[in-house]
Amino acid sequence: MDRDSTPVAREQTQADADWAWRFWFTLPLYPYGQRHTLRKEIIQDTIWTFDQIQGVLYVTVPIRMTMVRLARGGLLIYAPVAPTRECIRLVQELVAQHGEVRYIILPTVSGLEHKVFVGPFARCFPSAQVFVAPHQWSFPVNLPLSWLGFPSQRTHVLPADSRQAPFADEFDYALLGPISLGLGPFAEVAFFHRASQTLLVTDAVVSVPEEPPPIVQLDPAGLLFHAKDHALEQVADTQANRLKGWQRICLFSFYFRPSALDVVPLGKVVSNALKSPYRSRQNYFGLYPFRWQPGWERSFAALRGDGRLFVAPILQTLILNRAPAETLAWANRVASWPLQRIIPCHFDAPIAADARQFRRAFAFLEQHPADADGVLHAPLPEADFEFLKTLEAGLIKRGITPAAKAKV
Repeated sequence: MDRDSTPVAREQTQADADWAWRFWFTLPLYPYGQRHTLRKEIIQDTIWTFDQIQGVLYVTVPIRMTMVRLARGGLLIYAPVAPTRECIRLVQELVAQHGEVRYIILPTVSGLEHKVFVGPFARCFPSAQVFVAPHQWSFPVNLPLSWLGFPSQRTHVLPADSRQAPFADEFDYALLGPISLGLGPFAEVAFFHRASQTLLVTDAVVSVPEEPPPIVQLDPAGLLFHAKDHALEQVADTQANRLKGWQRICLFSFYFRPSALDVVPLGKVVSNALKSPYRSRQNYFGLYPFRWQPGWERSFAALRGDGRLFVAPILQTLILNRAPAETLAWANRVASWPLQRIIPCHFDAPIAADARQFRRAFAFLEQHPADADGVLHAPLPEADFEFLKTLEAGLIKRGITPAAKAKV
């Protein structure tokens, strides 16, 4: 019997087609042309999230789209993900129940990991209006949005006054930025759904889950790769090793090179790879350029902080400290909304948090942070910021990015 004609083979072929993302080359990040999607209902018949994964060198983290049912019928999409056949089917199931996709929101200006999906996603819903954050740009060539696949006749810039938006009866929004970074500005738009008291953000705040998210665990290859202590090790697929790999992935994601990580010299990396019995393409041909020092778990514990809400170190070090007063003004505006939960585009969601907890996350921009409850989290360990600060100094020295401003 032809192997491809077996039920198992046909089922796998169908699955591969459902997960296929054929425009992966526009942003060649893992998992490239095969992307699973997990849908989760956050509030019954009101809010859903759609998670996929994305990363480099198996540093895979969730990337998330959020869908909100409109009271007058129809759906609003915040930060689309790759419109694979599976993803669109999951959306269409909700369209059948709650009405068509009416609005698609691109809430960031420079994040290619979000922007690259909007045009293809919008083509799947030809009656949807697309709204983008102002001050859009692209690198290395600043192309018009229509050249990036956005439908020109139904793409609009979000009005500066949120009361002028067609969904103003249900949403408030606030623009953070633009913050000048030299090559181009940083900006993102936070959306507040009044009826559910839910805040939608892109990158501004995050929380790290203790366990690897379900979407990351669908394919544990990345978790197990980063659970290794050396190139010659093959780790078993256990929950303990998945957890170990996840914690290290988080440290890579936020610090690039945390204090407990050493980079192995290239000659040693190649030598170890040649000795390794695990030289498959899926194992990066035995290449493993990392060496973790004892105590790295303390860095993760500080990052996790029992589910603390925080601003990612790269935003603290390279972006938001370029405009501390403007960022705090934006944070104060968002904190004026009676929010009860936050859904970021990455890591954990939903996060049970109120306006005061949201505002606390930006205390790193203040010289003398104060809180009415006297509950301020300890800052993240300075030692783990060393690589980011070195990177910052290099960018400033080369005139690529402006220097940070003084705390407020």
